[in-house]
Amino acid sequence: MAFNNPIAYLLTWTTYATRLHGAENGSHDADTNDRGGHFVPPSFRYENLRRSQAKELPFILDAKCRGAVFRALMQHADYREWHVFAVNIRTNHVHLVVSAGAEPAELLRQFKAYATRGLRAAELIPDRTRVWTEGGSRKWLFTRDHVDAACDYVLHQQGDDLPME
Repeated sequence: MAFNNPIAYLLTWTTYATRLHGAENGSHDADTNDRGGHFVPPSFRYENLRRSQAKELPFILDAKCRGAVFRALMQHADYREWHVFAVNIRTNHVHLVVSAGAEPAELLRQFKAYATRGLRAAELIPDRTRVWTEGGSRKWLFTRDHVDAACDYVLHQQGDDLPME
């Protein structure tokens, strides 16, 4: 089994100012976001520093926003002929398991851009609103078992299903 050619990726990205470094629920930074990396240690001072640096209020995805993001992601994947195995859009983050002939950083960039475009097209956000944090998590999935485990995580380990409009 070759472990240098992933068959899919698990992409995760958060909404703006909702998962701050130092928060108790954990976050990754450039130093901890490697395969198997640990969370940034909880720190009230660090979390407050990050909150004070935010340029806007935290962005929360309501049912209308989640629906617009879902439609935009699926439309873009369909246009690119990428296969989406699973997607779950939460109030403050998005999980997506996708197979595509592109680098994961580029996939993440495109999906975030098209999700934002979908929100703006639906007139759910003003033009200059910050929707997403920078970057995101990119996990390489090398086997069908990896894909199945990622899909289970995305679809069944995120809490109750949230409504979408």
